Amino acid sequence: MDEQKGTKVRNILIAVATILLVVGLYGATTADLSKVTPADLAQRAVPYEEARSNGRPTLVEFYADWCATCKVMSPTVAKLERKFAGKVNLVMLNVDNPKWNPELDRYKVNGIPHYVFLGSDGQIKGNVIGEQAEEIFAANMDALAQAQPLPYARPNPGQVSTFTETKPVQQTQPRDHSNS
Repeated sequence: MDEQKGTKVRNILIAVATILLVVGLYGATTADLSKVTPADLAQRAVPYEEARSNGRPTLVEFYADWCATCKVMSPTVAKLERKFAGKVNLVMLNVDNPKWNPELDRYKVNGIPHYVFLGSDGQIKGNVIGEQAEEIFAANMDALAQAQPLPYARPNPGQVSTFTETKPVQQTQPRDHSNS
């Protein structure tokens, strides 16, 4: 009888431990990302120097703790950080830190949040500024991870499109009777 009782207690303890483990894992994987801040992202971001040398594509976010749009974008960036973990580096550079002034100039940052997409070779693949729809941001990240052209990003800062002048076609005006 004692052996049956011991087995029953052991099975109950195993069941309780399993339930606690499942609840804990579920909670860890579905954490509320809506409360993520830029500072939270910065704490777990890849250091800039490491990202420049590890051979993976990189998303660099220029942000400030006081920036309302940066705070709004943080949950989206956190979701994408999880989705692309190990495939794309996330680097967070605070514009209020004078250490990053050379990078502010290099990447022509003129508004925040400013996102720069770097290929695995360190070359700029594109950039976007301000609030971005999650689907659009995710499409850019997918393309970056697959070394494809970014569908929703500006070209490199300072790059301009070409313009070729066309001559207007000579048309006869409706009231022009000079050719009659």
